[in-house]
Amino acid sequence: MTRIETSIKGDVLVARLESEDGWPRLTRAAMAEIGRIVERLGASENISGCVLAGGRKAFAVGADIEEIRRLTAIEAHEFSLAGQKTMRAIENCRKPVVAAICGYCMGGGLDLALACRARVATPDAVMAHPGGALGILTGWGGTQRLAKVVGRARAKEMLLTGRRLSAAEALGWGLVARIAERDELLDAALRTLGGAGGRAA
Repeated sequence: MTRIETSIKGDVLVARLESEDGWPRLTRAAMAEIGRIVERLGASENISGCVLAGGRKAFAVGADIEEIRRLTAIEAHEFSLAGQKTMRAIENCRKPVVAAICGYCMGGGLDLALACRARVATPDAVMAHPGGALGILTGWGGTQRLAKVVGRARAKEMLLTGRRLSAAEALGWGLVARIAERDELLDAALRTLGGAGGRAA
């Protein structure tokens, strides 16, 4: 079960995706909570921005496959539309959101990171859209945002082959703004947030 823990650091909202196994999944409940956090962020006069972080092993690994299997066709369609709405809310929020990526950032998790204004990562971070190698694609707008960030040719390569990018490669491609060790990742995200349209704490 994924839960989202929030705290305030200076004038920045820190939202962390957590799960007991360290692999946060973007369940319907988690996505709804992220949507509420973005609403709170946009409405607050005291918060300048948000750092969105993940668990011990992963930033996020996409939707919960077991949950998806239980959905009806109508429910699955509604979940896709709700996810797209949440991603647009993050992208268009008047307060910047920066993704702090630790470990794996896969599928829908990469969609989530791409919706953010900027991304920072640990040296061991791995980013990919693995569904492409299986003939499936995420439905939350990450395919379009990926092309805007890294260019169409590189995006096609990632999407069609499921290529996994290391943090160093992601930095070279412009997918992440900077790399920081785990114990310095939050500070790096706050510094990046200061240059992404908000004020760092």
